[in-house]
Amino acid sequence: MKKELPEHFKDYRHVWVFMELERGHVHPVSFELLGEGRKLADQLGADLAGVVLGPPGDATQHAIAEAFAYGADVAYLVEAPLLADYRNEPFTKALTNLVVTYKPEILLLGATTLGRDLAGSVATTLFTGLTADCTELDVDTDGSLAATRPTFGGSLLCTIYTLNCRPQMATVRPRVMEMPQRMNRPIGCVIQHEVPMFEEEIVTKVLGFLSDGQSANSNLAYADVVVGGGLGLGTAENLKLVKNLARVIGAEYGCSRPLVQKGWMPADRQIGQTGKTIRPKLYIAAGISGAIQHRVGVGGADLIVAINTDPNAPIFDFAHLGVVTDAIRFLPALTDVFTQRLSPHSRDKLAN
Repeated sequence: MKKELPEHFKDYRHVWVFMELERGHVHPVSFELLGEGRKLADQLGADLAGVVLGPPGDATQHAIAEAFAYGADVAYLVEAPLLADYRNEPFTKALTNLVVTYKPEILLLGATTLGRDLAGSVATTLFTGLTADCTELDVDTDGSLAATRPTFGGSLLCTIYTLNCRPQMATVRPRVMEMPQRMNRPIGCVIQHEVPMFEEEIVTKVLGFLSDGQSANSNLAYADVVVGGGLGLGTAENLKLVKNLARVIGAEYGCSRPLVQKGWMPADRQIGQTGKTIRPKLYIAAGISGAIQHRVGVGGADLIVAINTDPNAPIFDFAHLGVVTDAIRFLPALTDVFTQRLSPHSRDKLAN
């Protein structure tokens, strides 16, 4: 039975999206959340707001402009030099101060490394609920946020409610939600909020920035074409078949979770609930059975082509095209055909 919302929470309104801004760039998951937040706000008859925390300068102004371009009605801005690099303490203080002052009903953040760290800290500071790694967001008949996420190792989907606390918080992984269309809209109402913060009060210090030299190697989440391999390939050596096909058609390559557990591929190549969520125009799955964990990670693909020797494999339940054959024999033949028929120029246009 649902609890009655305490009186002091009944004036909490509107939907907020945290705009993840790091080193001058807005993470695309922020735009995806604005699209989803727009739907929630329309259902509630509320405003959609983008929340920007960062140092004074062009980057924060660009983030605000992009928030309006992707559907925000209003933007909240906290500018301070010590927000130039992400640190949990000042970001938590700034965001919780905003929440306490302006009282949003729903607060959404990306389930990125930064977003997960910040969301957990904000939720515990505000003594509210947080549903992590959601795959679906909706509004219940009583106006509550219905946040759905996989549970029990991905075998079930569970819808979670924050009944008697506000704001209702949720994180969503990149590429789970559809990217909304960007519109050329003027900058609207920007509420600039001051939060007293002093460097000497912050325990953590930024000594320098070292970029991840491996981060550019995998762009699975935003690839238009992806080739994935599973245990059906038999050995780590056979993963070269996946990589060869991906190279020929200009695709990214990945794998299912068991291959990462065996050490056949690095974790940043894992596709699925506990790996990367992808929304390509074409996904070729070779030797992947299609357990629920994998299905959650690829469900947004426009076209899924499954190759498996088992006609009863779960992947055939959601694949658009199925090929019942041995991937070890089929992949080289498919690669040869693409090699003969695709010019270097046409490979770039394959996804179109």
